[in-house]
Amino acid sequence: MSYTFPGVLALEKIKDKKAVLNTSKGVIEFSLDYKNAPKSVSNFVYLAESGFYDSLIFHRVVPDFVIQGGDPNGDGTGGPGYKFEDEPVVGEYTAGAVAMANSGPNTNGSQFFITLTDQTGKLPKDYNLFGRVVAGMEIVKKIEVGDSIISIKIVDR
Repeated sequence: MSYTFPGVLALEKIKDKKAVLNTSKGVIEFSLDYKNAPKSVSNFVYLAESGFYDSLIFHRVVPDFVIQGGDPNGDGTGGPGYKFEDEPVVGEYTAGAVAMANSGPNTNGSQFFITLTDQTGKLPKDYNLFGRVVAGMEIVKKIEVGDSIISIKIVDR
């Protein structure tokens, strides 16, 4: 399937939403910050609703730092076939922050990470911060390399 960056989706598609990730270890829920990261939230919602993330794995786990997934290649090199620009980072990378992984300025695609511990002041504000874990942080901490995202549903908060 071919994917195209959706731009900013209509407000009703991204306002007051959360993502429910059904993983091989359990359920993780995170709020989506449409006000501060409308492009990243729109991108995530578009890909999730397209089934892009279904069956992908968490390919990177760094203890006391992050878990990372969203790569169709499963090795950190893949994406949806497009890249989009950075957004100003509002907030901090506290434990449970959800942000876009990238390989440099304006290279956001499908990969995202969740911080395991507070990275305030340790991680440069180079990664679009677009969500916060609101339930299932204990599941986030259990994720290992190779664990899978079974599906992602976007629902009202």
